[in-house]
Amino acid sequence: MGLLDGKTAIVTGAARGIGKAIALKFAAEGANVAFTDLSIDENAENTVKEIEALGVKAKGYASNAASFEDTARVVAEIHKDFGRIDVLVNNAGITRDGLMMRMTEQQWDMVINVNLKSAFNFIHACTPIMMRQKAGSIINMASVVGVHGNAGQANYSASKAGMIGLAKSIALELGSRGVRANAIAPGFIITDMTAALSEEVKAEWAKQIPLRRGGTPDDVANAATFLASDMSSYITGQVLQVDGGMNT
Repeated sequence: MGLLDGKTAIVTGAARGIGKAIALKFAAEGANVAFTDLSIDENAENTVKEIEALGVKAKGYASNAASFEDTARVVAEIHKDFGRIDVLVNNAGITRDGLMMRMTEQQWDMVINVNLKSAFNFIHACTPIMMRQKAGSIINMASVVGVHGNAGQANYSASKAGMIGLAKSIALELGSRGVRANAIAPGFIITDMTAALSEEVKAEWAKQIPLRRGGTPDDVANAATFLASDMSSYITGQVLQVDGGMNT
């Protein structure tokens, strides 16, 4: 018996990386999984097959998460295909790093729209369904830089701080309806993107982490599974830092 048996989860940006790890962990715990990505390519199709191999229903949906109208369409489609929506993980995100004095308006708008506005779009579309069910768990993927900031990432840090504030506000608004909202703030997580860093850079990162290692996508997926499950039924409006003690 899995922690998420009978539940249906949406995970945005889940064709690869942390999102894919979350989708696979949810499936391993018995959840049916709908995931979105900008396009459903070969990677996304392979993710569907990997999820289905765990004995649950899965489907990928092409979606521009930054579009309010497109998100409303895809959530309605998911609800029709799966019958219910119990968990929403707002994971879609990008970076466009640069110092503030050199950052362009386009770099700012792209990150805010994909990282933060997308979460608003999906929450707006999913909450009426969850409210009718009188149950639901919303998980916003934030970051430790949303807690303490980071030079050269003003746009990304602002978007992730916004994800935290959004989760806390939704927790206050919807708690009486049985809908919970929390945020996860990962630290240095080893993904395809960070794997490209030099060994020297990664070693310097590790020195700043009490556990002396970078995290894995599975570390984040385990935290998401806890927040998605009934084990966290009395937890809402919180920020769970998955950072090896980096931000202690």
